[in-house]
Amino acid sequence: MSSTSTENDYVHIDKQSPAVYQAQIGVAKAIRHATTEAGMDRRFVELINVRVSQINRCAYCLDVHVAAAIAAGESQQRLAVLPAWRETTLFSEREVAALTLAESITTLPDAHRQDADYAFARRFLSEQEISTVSWIAVTMNAFNRISIVSRHQVRPKQ
Repeated sequence: MSSTSTENDYVHIDKQSPAVYQAQIGVAKAIRHATTEAGMDRRFVELINVRVSQINRCAYCLDVHVAAAIAAGESQQRLAVLPAWRETTLFSEREVAALTLAESITTLPDAHRQDADYAFARRFLSEQEISTVSWIAVTMNAFNRISIVSRHQVRPKQ
């Protein structure tokens, strides 16, 4: 086999192990319920999903979740500047706290930085919101890895 690979060289683990993938879908459904319980709207959740997917460079999940964010009412402007959200005033304190926490969970910085990020998030998010944002980030990271490992491709929209 050559050193370059194609999409066909990779096992789509979601299709190869459908029961495991369905369990992951079950986690996502439980989180959707938790977001409703925490009073988080779809736009807020998709903002987190998009940011985590940007950090992980998961093209497939970005394609899915940018579309979902737009469908939920997110603006093109905010999505365009999301990689530089710290440099704008377009996001609420609650959103900034959630993005800070989600980024920390995704990048796993040193313990001092994690503590600072968590302390910041606690200033603006309830315990329920912290738990829910954490689960959103953890689960989105898992889905990113499923798509990256499987080499899921983004197809042109018709």
